[in-house]
Amino acid sequence: MFTAGFACRVYGSYHYDNIDVYVASQILILCAPPLLELANYHILGRIMYYIPYCAPLHPGRVLTTFGALSFFVEILNGVGVAWISRPDAKQSIIDIGHILMKASLFLQCIVIGLFCVIGAIFWRRCARAGVSKVKAVQIPMITLYTSMALIFIRCVYRLVEHFSISSAPTKRDEDFDPMDLSPIVRWEWYFYTFEAALMLSAIVLWNGAHPRLYLPEKYNVYLAQDGKTELLGPGWKEDRPWLVTFCDPFGWFWKPKKTEQRPFWEENDGSEPLVHKERQHLQQHNEMV
Repeated sequence: MFTAGFACRVYGSYHYDNIDVYVASQILILCAPPLLELANYHILGRIMYYIPYCAPLHPGRVLTTFGALSFFVEILNGVGVAWISRPDAKQSIIDIGHILMKASLFLQCIVIGLFCVIGAIFWRRCARAGVSKVKAVQIPMITLYTSMALIFIRCVYRLVEHFSISSAPTKRDEDFDPMDLSPIVRWEWYFYTFEAALMLSAIVLWNGAHPRLYLPEKYNVYLAQDGKTELLGPGWKEDRPWLVTFCDPFGWFWKPKKTEQRPFWEENDGSEPLVHKERQHLQQHNEMV
């Protein structure tokens, strides 16, 4: 999406009169970062599957809950950009577009904050359990936080930029002076520094420290509480209906039924570790690196 967006931007720099290319470049570039967030949600869920006894919520609900919030942000983002990018749109439509864009950026910052809080709770529990230094936890979590920090800085930049754009007059008259606009709108280097460079860094970051180098392929492989042994468990099971867990992932309103059965990670009782050969090979490779 970034590649297509920047390709449209380059093409549009030589074809100023092509409004469709301009609109396409704006939508593609602005809607891509929430997809990077979506990848981060999925990765945190996989880390929680690997350390289930430290997870503050069902690992599968990390992706679905935050993914749904990101989907809502994407809708506001896409509609807002499309409306404010059309020069022939009515002033009322443009004003609504600006409101939608501001709302989407505010919500994106809030969602990032909530996600980081959940990640911090999980990491604190890992530290108490003595598994925070495990490579499969430490390296992906540091990469995760760095990636989210880059996206958050980009969101703040876009928020400041958009308030500057929305304050500019829509209809230009003879008295309009472009130099009266905010430097963040007039100068291109702000965009290349706080949008292009940051998002490229976030992409390169995950390619350099890919989670598959540290996490198992299957979600039901988890780390025993000794911090060394990998076991093949039944996977995380939820007694509540899926819709209930989606609406209330923390169990604040609809609590699961109490049962005498212990969690699966407490029932390994010294069972023989079930580690796949491919996983052993991957661990040996990481140690060599």
